[in-house]
Amino acid sequence: MKKQAKKKTARKAAKRGRGRPTPYLPEYAEQAGKLCKLGATDEELADFFGVDVRTIGRWKNAHAEFCQALKDGKTLADATVAERLFSRACGYSCQETKFATFEGMITDQKEVTKHYPPDTTAAIFWLKNRQKDKWRDKVDHEHGFTGDVHVVLGANAEDA
Repeated sequence: MKKQAKKKTARKAAKRGRGRPTPYLPEYAEQAGKLCKLGATDEELADFFGVDVRTIGRWKNAHAEFCQALKDGKTLADATVAERLFSRACGYSCQETKFATFEGMITDQKEVTKHYPPDTTAAIFWLKNRQKDKWRDKVDHEHGFTGDVHVVLGANAEDA
C-alpha cells in the first residue's frame, strides 16, 4: 500500500510542477556557448551540466542569454563545417613544414605548399543539399493515361 501511495503523490506533484528547482547559474550561458562552438548537442550539454535534456529546454525558455549563447555557438560550428566542406569540395592548398631526419635528428626543414584536390563526394553532398531540384537522386515520374480507356480496352479485346 505504501508504494501505491508514494506513486500517487509523485504523480500529483509532477502535475502541479513541484519538485526540486533546477540549479541554473548565469555562467552556464558562456559555458554552453563554448561547448556548442565545439559541436555539443543538447544531450551532451545536459550530460555536462548533470541535468536532464528537458531541463536544457526549460533553461532555453527561461533564460534568454542561455538560449542566445546556444544559438550563436551552434551557428558558428555549422558555419565552420560548411566552410570546410566547401574547401574540401573545391580543393585547397595550405602551407606545410617538411622535416628531414638522420639517425633521429632533424637535419633540415622546408616550407612547402601542399595541394588537396577536389573531393567528389564532398562536391556531390554540397550540391545535393544546396541545389536539391538539380542534383537529387530521386526522380519524380508522372504516371497517368491520357488516352481513351474504351479505345484501349476495345483494341485489346479484338486482339484476343
